Amino acid sequence: MTLRRALLAVASAALGIVLIAWLIKVSNIDLRVTAQQLRNVSLIAFAKLVALNVLLVYFSSEKWRSIDAAWRRSSDSVPSRTTSFTLTSAGLALGMLLPVQIAMATARTLGTYVQGRPLKRGTAGTLLEQGFDLLTVAFLAVASWATWFYSGGAMMWTWSALAMTALALLAVSPSIRLIRWLAASYNARTAAPRNRILRSFWELQHSGVLNASLARRLVMLSMGRFCVVVLMQIQTAEAIRVHISLWQMAAAIPFVIIVSVIGLTPGGLGVNELAAVTALKVFGTPLAVAAQWALANRILIAVSYFLVAAGAAIMLGCKKIMAPRAPDAMQDR
Repeated sequence: MTLRRALLAVASAALGIVLIAWLIKVSNIDLRVTAQQLRNVSLIAFAKLVALNVLLVYFSSEKWRSIDAAWRRSSDSVPSRTTSFTLTSAGLALGMLLPVQIAMATARTLGTYVQGRPLKRGTAGTLLEQGFDLLTVAFLAVASWATWFYSGGAMMWTWSALAMTALALLAVSPSIRLIRWLAASYNARTAAPRNRILRSFWELQHSGVLNASLARRLVMLSMGRFCVVVLMQIQTAEAIRVHISLWQMAAAIPFVIIVSVIGLTPGGLGVNELAAVTALKVFGTPLAVAAQWALANRILIAVSYFLVAAGAAIMLGCKKIMAPRAPDAMQDR
């Protein structure tokens, strides 16, 4: 790591800490109360959070596997579901320390290094997969904005979100045709770039990724992932016995996800919390309640991410250890 990068990393971490400190001061949070709430989290509540986290990893893993299946060559090895799940859970855990896009791409790129074309399958595949998440929440952010603008409530946000989901699915086919046309026009004028990542996107026109049915599947998986994210946030609120309305959380989360793309601080520390508290307050949640939840949510989510990643790594390790013994067991029979 160069001196410049080291200084940027320190400055980024310092900014996150400053934002958290400012949030604590503005909202008058009693850290002793928050610590007590965290100590009193029941095992049942935390188990529910971990179960939702497993479902979240599954959705993300299936999205990446769908893209990889359309992108890889016949000569490339196919990552198992266990491997894909482990790499995805590791990326989410690293995303608490690094920008989530970089963390996920790094984990998957390293994980597919021995399986062929890691930059395309790991890095570009992850960026494309996460692009659908961003596209999905962008549509849902419109529903949230409309609900705020017209001073609506749970019913308005729900119907607006359903309408925007339908619009996103309807927009898939014309968007694919437009991208194919743009790719064809670009390829007709330009030779293939030397940069591997740029070349991966240059090859989109000739891949199975630009497929309307695949894109619709990815949108639906992204919607499922969004619902799980909202339920996880609600579960952390319930774990510390803080009430936040389900629709208010769902309306606020799109803006948090969009802000997290900026990646100013490690794992979005401070930035995500500030965005969540601001959005929740806009939709009617008291500032103190939102801020108290945001701090506890950071800790509980981080613990669950690392716990699931560790469990997945152990499961994958056991599977690899047992795999060579399977043929021997069959021969003994």
